[in-house]
Amino acid sequence: MNHLVIQGDEIETGDLKALAKLAAASGIERMSATAFRLRDARPAADIAAICERARLDFAFVPAARRLADFRLLVMDMDSTLITIETIDELADLVGLKPQVAAITEQAMRGEIEYNESLKRRVAVLKGLDESALKRVYDERVKLSPGAETLLAAAQQHGIKTLLVSGGFTHVTRLLKPRLGLDYTYSNTLGVSAGKLTGDVVGRIVNADAKRDELLRVRDLLGIAREQIIGMGDGANDLKFMAECGVSIAYHAKPIVRGQTTHAVNYGGLDRVVNFFN
Repeated sequence: MNHLVIQGDEIETGDLKALAKLAAASGIERMSATAFRLRDARPAADIAAICERARLDFAFVPAARRLADFRLLVMDMDSTLITIETIDELADLVGLKPQVAAITEQAMRGEIEYNESLKRRVAVLKGLDESALKRVYDERVKLSPGAETLLAAAQQHGIKTLLVSGGFTHVTRLLKPRLGLDYTYSNTLGVSAGKLTGDVVGRIVNADAKRDELLRVRDLLGIAREQIIGMGDGANDLKFMAECGVSIAYHAKPIVRGQTTHAVNYGGLDRVVNFFN
């Protein structure tokens, strides 16, 4: 049995009733001011169209699924846990954000091989003072709306948290204690004499590396695939999300939305909590 969860900043009564009728729901339950559960719902062709028109997030959720049944929450960082693409903001400091952002977009859509795209973008940063990374963190890194609510819910239920990022350790090592994250894994930028070298040190954290780190932590915790929740927004997140019992596309590219369990297209990360009873 599935319930249909509808979430939106403004949910019109007419839309809610139309969705309930289409889904042949047995009842409508208010979850919060911005969320409703349509009980015992069935998929119907027009549901997605109504929700897209009204800018509503929707998800068919197993009635028996509980957040407490999960043991690990795995997240991408840039444009998922935080609102920015870190490398784009670093490039902005040297006046090359448009060029680097264009490469980032192509990589996230899966149009450029990720390792090559990262090398090209990082090379632009050669000679930038290392202190620019702290400046970007202090001035531009902002958590996505609802991030703290989601993390608090996960931690309340004893769920471990893993951040796997194509971003940089200069940022993840600051977010880890701030948010109480259990594990982080990200790229390390080369630095010499206080300046960025334009290189990545060690293994590039690409799609395969993200998946491998998830599998390492999974085995360390001794848990099953069904006990893992994964979230991301880009094509390089698909491999690690394929190893998760529940996968969530967050404000993601179409290639990602089509291969995940659920999607949040309009609201914040707090909406993820309502996918679990």
